[in-house]
Parts: sequence; C-alpha cells; structure tokens
Amino acid sequence: MDTKEYILKNLRKNVRETYDMPDLSFRKRTYDNPVDAFIETTTTTAGAKLMEIKAGDDINQKIREAYPDAKIIASNIPGIEASLNPDSVAEAQELEKTDVGVIKGEVACAENGCVWIPQTMKEKAICFISECLVILVSRQNIVSNMHEAYERIQFNEYGFGTFISGPSKTADIEQSLVYGAQAARDVTIFLTD
Repeated sequence: MDTKEYILKNLRKNVRETYDMPDLSFRKRTYDNPVDAFIETTTTTAGAKLMEIKAGDDINQKIREAYPDAKIIASNIPGIEASLNPDSVAEAQELEKTDVGVIKGEVACAENGCVWIPQTMKEKAICFISECLVILVSRQNIVSNMHEAYERIQFNEYGFGTFISGPSKTADIEQSLVYGAQAARDVTIFLTD
C-alpha cells in the first residue's frame, strides 16, 4: 500500500458521521440569451476584457492590438503566431517570462463568467504564469449555469482542467487591491463564431 492509499484508508476509518448527497433537483438559473449574459458577467463581475472575433478577422492582429507591447507570446494553438510553445519547453520555468499566453476554452458559463480550460498543452503553467491571458471560446459553447457546464466537461489524456474567470486579484496585502497576485493580471476573452 502506498502512502496516498494509507492516508485515505485512515481518513475513511475515522469518519464518524456521513451525510447524503444534496438534492440537486432545484431549478437552476437560466438565461434567455446566455451569450449576452456571459458578456455582461465577464466584463463586470469577473473583470475580464472581451473582444468579439468575427469570421475573417485576423486573430493574430487582434492579439497584437490587445497587447501591443507583448514580446513573448506563448501558445500551442494552430494558427496562433507564438514565439514560445508550451509543448516544446523542457520545463515549466521556461514559460516564466511569458507576456501573453493564448489558450482555448472549452465551455463558458454565463452565471459567473468563467471558462473551462482543459489542459491541452504539455505545460499547464502557461495558464497561470503568463502576465496576460487570452482565452479563445466559441459562442456556441456558452451555457447558462455551472450545472450545464459540468455536463459538457470531458477530460483528455492529461486529466486536468480549471475554470478561469478573470484576472487574479487579492486585497489581503495591506488591504490594497492587487491584480496578478496568483496568476494573470489581465485576461481577455476572445469570443469566436
């Protein structure tokens, strides 16, 4: 028995009281237009920027417009002009000086403005170590609530994913609001057709 199993076995052995799973049959919040609700929530509550990308738009030009001073752009998405690929680095530390990470979101949720980011790259650090983050998400993949989002989530061979809803922020440090304390200090959602 390995250490993890030993710990879990002891935890299970010492559980004194168990509880039934909660009833999830209550009415969930839905929106007549989840796309509009997502845009509103993303740009207000979540604090991210949003750019709508239409068919025929040059996505690389839009990234440069959004981040004109970026020197290092990292992405493994085909068609994105990146100077660094998170699949080709030897270790995550090589992504440390990334100005803009460009990643793809799978499902977006209107109720809280978050986007499910499955790990589709070797080094997931790109999602957290980049100064700024561009998340590409299709309008067809926007749902009303987290219950609908969880129904759509599928794990790939990496077995990891995370919800990201906007720039990292905290007010714990001397009671001042600080952006980028734990992850990207700036997030832009590129809403595609």
